[in-house]
Formats: sequence, structure tokens, C-alpha cells
Amino acid sequence: MSVDLIDYLKNNEYPGRGIAIGRTPCGKNIRIAYWIMGRSSNSRNRVFLETEDGIRTEAFDPSKMEDPSLIIYHPVRKLGKQTIVTNGDQTDTIWNALKEGMTFEDALRTRTFEPDGPNWTPRISALVEGAGYKMSILKSMNLEGSAVGRYFFEYPEAENGVGHLITTYKTNGNPIPSFEGEPIRWDMAHEKFDEWANHVWEALNEDNKVSLYTCHMNIETGETKTMIFNKNK
Repeated sequence: MSVDLIDYLKNNEYPGRGIAIGRTPCGKNIRIAYWIMGRSSNSRNRVFLETEDGIRTEAFDPSKMEDPSLIIYHPVRKLGKQTIVTNGDQTDTIWNALKEGMTFEDALRTRTFEPDGPNWTPRISALVEGAGYKMSILKSMNLEGSAVGRYFFEYPEAENGVGHLITTYKTNGNPIPSFEGEPIRWDMAHEKFDEWANHVWEALNEDNKVSLYTCHMNIETGETKTMIFNKNK
């Protein structure tokens, strides 16, 4: 069973950070969306900036930055034909591991969820290569944050017009409930990349959204288009 990605986001006040990856109905392209949201002024004080191999987060107003840990990192980095997308500094852990001939799973087995009790925010990650992708979530197994569960999902040949979504949280709350189960399957509509990207941005909760990165990659040629949205301009 699949959901409509735009409707799902419109009806979820706070999914937190999220990764959505899917293959276009024509089968020729992979699309990626990664967004950040925030409830605190520190989390909301951010923008996405492009780098040579992806993007990084940066304080919109450096004078208001309270704590850079957990909120300043590289969400997206490319290594050859591989694209890494995560919600934290595990992007660099994966990038370094792949450079050394290790795997996505090897890298994430060295990491755990974020040390931000009582939420114990999960670390969500993805690796895209060709027409396939992998996803992972590292989450606390209890309220005390004393045990980790590591989950890996692999889609070696993405279906045309189908994607998967994984977020840090299930919905809003206090503490915020972590995402549960497998990545959510969603259907990709027949629409141009810029239309799709704008629809994702518009669907995110206006009060809580901060930034969005979107990417459109041709599977055969590797040609890439990107669009970045920042609430702080």
C-alpha cells in the first residue's frame, strides 16, 4: 500500500527531518528530498548551502547560535556515483567508510541515535546509486536511551513511479515519538521536477519547516539538477 507523499506531509505537523527517495514514472530518473524542521529557535536558525560535493547546514544568524552539535553537518555528500543523505554527521562516517572500501552498513554499525534525551532522535540515512538505494534508521529501544536498534532497508532496483520515505519522528509530541516500522512507500506523480520540489516544500508545516534540498538525477547519464529552499532568506 502506498501513500501520497504530499498529502502525508500536509497532514503531519512535525515529522522532523525526513528523506524521500523515488523513481520517476518514466523510469529514467531518481529524485531525492531531504528536509529539516525545528521547534526551538536554535533548530530554526539554519539554512542549507551548496558545497562542492553536496550541501551543509549553517546558522542563518551566527549571533543566535546556541549549540552547533547535532544541527550543523553535511546532509548530502557525493562520492563518485554514490549519493549519501543523512540527518547528521554520520554523513561523514559513511563517506569515509566508502572511501576505505567499507559498506554503508559497516559505517552505521559504528554509530547510534542522537544523545538528546528524552527524545533520543533517530539517525536516518540513505545511499543512492544508479537505480537503487538503501535506507537506515538507528533508534533507541527504550525511554532511557540505553539500547540501540539498527535497521537497514535495501531497494536494489527501484520501481517506476514509486518511492520510500523515512523520517525521524512519527508526529509531534513531548517527548517526540520516533518513526516506527519500514520506510513508507509513496507514489510519484507525473510532474516536472521543479513542480514536485515546490509541492514538497509547500506541503511541509509552515511553522516548523526550515529547509529543503531536492535533487533529480538521470540514472543513465548521472546528470543532476538540484533545488534548495530556505525559510530564512
